[in-house]
Amino acid sequence: MRRLVGEDKGGEVIDFTDQVAIVSGAGRGLGRHYALDLARRGASVVVNDLGCAMDGEGADRSIADQVVDEIRSTGGTAVASYESVESPEGGQAIVQTALDNFGRVDCVVSNAGIWGMAPFDEITPEQWQRMINTHLNGGFYLSQPAFKVMKNQGYGRFVFISSSGGAFGIYPSTHYAAAKAGILGLTNNVAIEGARYGILANAVLPFAITRMATATGEPEEGSLLALSRPELVAALTVYLASRACTSSHQNFSSLAGRYARVFIGVADGWISEPGSTPTADDILAQLEKVSATAPFSIPGSIVEEMDVVA
Repeated sequence: MRRLVGEDKGGEVIDFTDQVAIVSGAGRGLGRHYALDLARRGASVVVNDLGCAMDGEGADRSIADQVVDEIRSTGGTAVASYESVESPEGGQAIVQTALDNFGRVDCVVSNAGIWGMAPFDEITPEQWQRMINTHLNGGFYLSQPAFKVMKNQGYGRFVFISSSGGAFGIYPSTHYAAAKAGILGLTNNVAIEGARYGILANAVLPFAITRMATATGEPEEGSLLALSRPELVAALTVYLASRACTSSHQNFSSLAGRYARVFIGVADGWISEPGSTPTADDILAQLEKVSATAPFSIPGSIVEEMDVVA
């Protein structure tokens, strides 16, 4: 496989030689592009994919095998993993595949996911649980054993694939939005707890033309969706997985070639008099200040928010 090392790209070339990457949900869509670009840059890649349908049903090992074959056909290094991220045993097995074949884990792209639509009042408990299991629980079950390996190494990179649907909402898929929003919280704490061990964690909120995006029909030619090629998302994800990345505890949007930070800030708001007990009427009276969005700060943790108020 052609390596990018040494090529003149007008700046430093991001290189994964001697590094090991795990990409979950790597058999199709965005995950496939992440795996291919990581391998093209020299990473040994664990291509994890259960090969299920978009709703989480079924399994097909050939889905992961095809990407492994694609990587190997051009000289790259990859192995397949068919485990589901929906259980602790599955997450551990994926990490063990990396250790057994390559001896370490340098970066994890937690990308496995499913999709489903239903109005809020029609979502069944089973639909809700399956979405949470795949996205949020799956992110935890994969990242925890990988974190332990990275902690011992003193180095690691996590890229959690969230969604603007989780940050801002998406109709009609409350269970998907809630699961993806939970990933943002997971990312924050992995970043905080990993900092002392050289482990960085960031989230990507991608938008691209994949099976999920076209579930309700093909996009019109020239539309924003049609222009949102998956490889455009891969650029940001691969950077965040690399040695070159120094940011952590951050979220980034990738939308049709636009890359931008997504953040939760806390406005200065209204601070009541010390020792007072404000009433609902006081909130109404000060609602303009309470509802204002500027000026604001971006706390690095709940403790930092407390420091602002104190």
